[in-house]
Amino acid sequence: MSTPKKILVPTDFTRVAECALNHASVMAGRMDANIHLLHIVADKDEVEEARTKLDMAIARAQKAGVDRPLVPEVRVGSLYDLIGTAAAEIGAGLIIMGTHGMRGMQFITGSRALRVITNSAVPFIVVQERNIRPTGYQKIVVPLDLQKESRQKLTLVADMAKYFKCKVYLVTPNEKDEFLHNQVVNHLRFANTYLNERGIEHEEHILEEGSDDIVQGTIRYAVQVDADLITIVNTLQNSIFGVLGVPNEQEVITNAPQIPVMCMNPNTVGYTNAPVFNV
Repeated sequence: MSTPKKILVPTDFTRVAECALNHASVMAGRMDANIHLLHIVADKDEVEEARTKLDMAIARAQKAGVDRPLVPEVRVGSLYDLIGTAAAEIGAGLIIMGTHGMRGMQFITGSRALRVITNSAVPFIVVQERNIRPTGYQKIVVPLDLQKESRQKLTLVADMAKYFKCKVYLVTPNEKDEFLHNQVVNHLRFANTYLNERGIEHEEHILEEGSDDIVQGTIRYAVQVDADLITIVNTLQNSIFGVLGVPNEQEVITNAPQIPVMCMNPNTVGYTNAPVFNV
């Protein structure tokens, strides 16, 4: 008997956490996956209360129509370490997490989300308060920067495209420098070949913006095509998103149009304990 696929959803019992569960429900239905609902507490004395809250959250979700298996998970400690650890322990292939943006002191703000992602070997989809469409992720925007890590996200993008029969939009910065332009062209050529070989519908677009403004350009274009998902690689030292700094990565994750963002660290691609993306 094959190992069931698993999606981990951290929850603080807020609206954004409910939105993350909404995304997980649609994804799990397509992928025949179980959903593990995780709450992290600071002290072991809070465990029983957390379990009660999780049971209530699961009951509400089932009443609202979530028909996938829902498994409660409680951990004691730091959310920065334990979300990724819990995902590894249960063999989750994907984490879907809500973020509260860059405002307030809630459970997971944009900056905290980045720290959680950096400490995980499992890819994330980060959502705000925009529910997933009933048809799932139909349009995925994939920015290709100048670094080799930019190509790695194509593995997960291709698997997602097969689940949802979606269209991929490859976007590149408008590089004026000939050397940099040639690098971008090479990445784009690789991406086109990769997606063509897998029969995935896609198109390419050169942004008006150069590398310095690729964050804003990507978000603007994603709004233009009414995208369901933006995909980035979290390499803070090497990628354009990283060169621009953490606040700009936060800007992608907590973008004003609230487009969900799939984010992975370079070493998460091909993660062997991630059965969610075994198509």
